[in-house]
Amino acid sequence: MRRRLLLAVSAPVAALAAVVPAAAHACPADHPGAPERSTVHQLTITVAGTDSTGDTRGSASDGTYTLECGPTGAGGTHPSPDDACERLDQLAADGADPFAPVPRDAMCTEQYGGPETAYVTGTWQGRPVDASFSRTDGCRIARWNGLVPVLPAGGGA
Repeated sequence: MRRRLLLAVSAPVAALAAVVPAAAHACPADHPGAPERSTVHQLTITVAGTDSTGDTRGSASDGTYTLECGPTGAGGTHPSPDDACERLDQLAADGADPFAPVPRDAMCTEQYGGPETAYVTGTWQGRPVDASFSRTDGCRIARWNGLVPVLPAGGGA
């Protein structure tokens, strides 16, 4: 009977122990006690089509920006490097790959999000990045919005 009780208690404890380190890693990079960024991200981001939206909220405009995220901080010519690096860290902690293309067989809503395009190259999480972004349908709008503020908020976002 004791052995059965011990097994019944140990499984949930083991599951909780597995979750705690993951939750600790999900803290924003500037949060006290958050782990330091162990990987250097170096990206070049070329954005076009934003100037035609009339967006005056202070987001990035057309041009090419560099973004460097490292253990000692954020930098480059990106207009909001700290926020952009924090978003990339958050995506990494979630296990997401924001640079993966939309699957060919994805069913996307037929909607137009605006003329914005972006091209991102460099390295993220130690992997090469070579990705194109647009806002030409629901899937691509969602993919773009998932990377804000690395990419500027566009259209009606």
